[in-house]
Amino acid sequence: MIAVPIVGFVNHLLEEEAWARDRLAPFAGKRVRVTATPLPDLALAIREGGLLAPAPSGAPDLVIALAAAALPGLARRDESVLQGIAFTGDADLAAAVQFLFRHLEWQVEEDLSRVVGDVAAHRIVGAGREFLAWQKDAAERLGQNLAEYLTEEAGVLAPAAERARFARDVAELADAVERLEKRLDYLARALDGARAPPRGVG
Repeated sequence: MIAVPIVGFVNHLLEEEAWARDRLAPFAGKRVRVTATPLPDLALAIREGGLLAPAPSGAPDLVIALAAAALPGLARRDESVLQGIAFTGDADLAAAVQFLFRHLEWQVEEDLSRVVGDVAAHRIVGAGREFLAWQKDAAERLGQNLAEYLTEEAGVLAPAAERARFARDVAELADAVERLEKRLDYLARALDGARAPPRGVG
């Protein structure tokens, strides 16, 4: 059942953030259906305390409709994707869900160290930092080269609005990569500190 692992993951995020559970707690007993064509619908129920559970059959209080192709953008909080999601039903619940979409984060750094240990996590962080640096540079160079080709070599001048939107998308991608890189740096420093011997030892 597809709802079980998704509910488990979202509850993991909620359990780490009391403020997020507080946002959902007043809606205990409400049902939410998520449609992401062509994926199967996801039926959820809000439990006491602000956590989720797979919902039994019944009419939902809120329907959230989006395209499956929008899921990667939703994960990185792309505002244009968030604005394209359709909410039908309970307006207060919709507002609470939208707030969570924008602010609830997966603390991947902490989870990584718990699962693989400090040493392995440090190696993964190092490799991830190098990859992200390459990815950020590649994205910036791709955007610059494509813009130059369209405006100079190909003789095709894209409309100003499209050029501005493209430049904004590239900048947002670079900013997102930079934020994740800073989180990886924080984890690396934390791991180094955890391995350091106590004062007066050594």
